[in-house]
Amino acid sequence: MRANALAFLDQHGAEAHRLGWTAALLFGVHPEHGFLRVEYAGALMVNDSKVVGVEPDRIVFDRFSGYRMKPGQNWGPPVWEFAAKGR
Repeated sequence: MRANALAFLDQHGAEAHRLGWTAALLFGVHPEHGFLRVEYAGALMVNDSKVVGVEPDRIVFDRFSGYRMKPGQNWGPPVWEFAAKGR
């Protein structure tokens, strides 16, 4: 997952930023439970697939997409803020 996230930043980071994707939308995790609650997860935190494209409302992976807005979605803090708290 880390390698794919770094590759995403190298290949698509500037475009994602231009389209308004935030750290929480991409790298968010649940503030107390981390990766265990997917309804708080950012688009890049739900799988380890390579990103093939970035659009205004979705991140495109080879077999599915991660959408910006989903019913019931709550955005958690970026994973590095969660990790900094030692959880």
